[in-house]
Amino acid sequence: MIQIRENGGKQEVFDVARKKWVPLTEEEKVRQFLIHYLIEEKKTPLSHLSVEKQITVDGMTKRYDLVVYHSSGSPMLVIECKAPHIVLSQNVVEQVGRYNKTLRAPVIGVSNGQNSIFFHIDFETEKIQYIDGWPDLSH
Repeated sequence: MIQIRENGGKQEVFDVARKKWVPLTEEEKVRQFLIHYLIEEKKTPLSHLSVEKQITVDGMTKRYDLVVYHSSGSPMLVIECKAPHIVLSQNVVEQVGRYNKTLRAPVIGVSNGQNSIFFHIDFETEKIQYIDGWPDLSH
């Protein structure tokens, strides 16, 4: 269940993954929806989620939105969250692709809360394949 509160005239949401209250921006609404969807509908253990962590990409410090890890500890899905008014363009997909150069998850995705797009990455053949619907996270 998503918890929202007022703090100093601003809305905040409790992020169960980061275990803290964060400002409820339009992008954060999408991120929180996805976190709760993964936990409640996809039965992803909370311990397998990582939210807004810094990584180094091509020598630059970046911050990914959401990573789902295998029980083995390797990344299996990287999702870039955008506010609902942001179109899921080629640039948005390329952004998550750049993050994945470091993370090397087999699945990447982008979501604006209204639409979500996922791709499977084969690192050996360097082929990228569109996934119709939500990826299977059971393995």
